[in-house]
Amino acid sequence: MIYAQVHLTLPAWVSSDIDPLTRFDDDDSRMRFVAGLARKNVELGTGGPFGAAIFDGEGRLVSVGVNRVMPQNCSLAHAEIMAFLTAQQRLQRFRLNEDGGRYVLVTSAQPCCQCYGASFWAGIDEMQIGARAEDVMSLTEFDEGPLPADWIGELEKRGVAVKRDLLRNECRDVLAFYSASGGANY
Repeated sequence: MIYAQVHLTLPAWVSSDIDPLTRFDDDDSRMRFVAGLARKNVELGTGGPFGAAIFDGEGRLVSVGVNRVMPQNCSLAHAEIMAFLTAQQRLQRFRLNEDGGRYVLVTSAQPCCQCYGASFWAGIDEMQIGARAEDVMSLTEFDEGPLPADWIGELEKRGVAVKRDLLRNECRDVLAFYSASGGANY
């Protein structure tokens, strides 16, 4: 039988524990929020140590994502992809900023090659990053894949501003916590 449908879900705690009306007025509060998503995902055994969220230009939460690769048996179910998918469904458009609004992806770790590629097609205007790819690869078993040498410049050419190292140590701590907790058991 050929499957004609794919169904990806975020953990139940996302709906019950997150107030969708919360505003985040600064970069640190947004990054602290996504680092918290990543940590909770590991603590509850619902996926890997990555969290992401999309905010509108006013700091309102549009969507969240956590890594769901192993629980969903889907290599595409990275935190950023889950955030893109849920934002696109909520806003009913595949290019988030086609309405002229401003959208920010905040992610606890530098996007891998897959999430990097998806980010400029998803219609975001800014990417805020916690841990770096080298943090991910040194603290976990994950391989982030190849990126262009000037990946930041490539995003900026496409209208996506990049801010790195926001609360980097806090985001690194989540990766280390994941590894100390048994890593790939999730």
